[in-house]
Amino acid sequence: MTAATRGRDRDPEEAGFEAAVGRIVTIGTTISVVLIGIGVALMVVNSRSPLDPSPPFSFRAIAGDIVAGRARGFLWLGLLAAVATPPARVVGSLVGYLRQGERTMAIVAVGILAVIAGGVALALLTGTGLR
Repeated sequence: MTAATRGRDRDPEEAGFEAAVGRIVTIGTTISVVLIGIGVALMVVNSRSPLDPSPPFSFRAIAGDIVAGRARGFLWLGLLAAVATPPARVVGSLVGYLRQGERTMAIVAVGILAVIAGGVALALLTGTGLR
């Protein structure tokens, strides 16, 4: 099969599934870049250096920082979006695999999510996680 015919032989449902999963990554990446860009712009406007000391990460502070127009809120939210994008893609894949009856791939997706959840749980238990 050549590269020119490969696209024509695909199942339309499979192509739609791949496009949907691809959109998850595109949207997550775009949101991350925009938020981080706003944060960097706010740092420049406020003459802040990225090397200046900053308070530790706090979920509770993000919304207040964004409402107040502080750069760190946008930067943290952008980083969280970047970190959340790959697991969101795996969840999207899992849903698609279940719809298509791909049990083996669904099991693999669940395994990947379990590893991610285990890593987050370990970080929280050891005190190195998010506050």
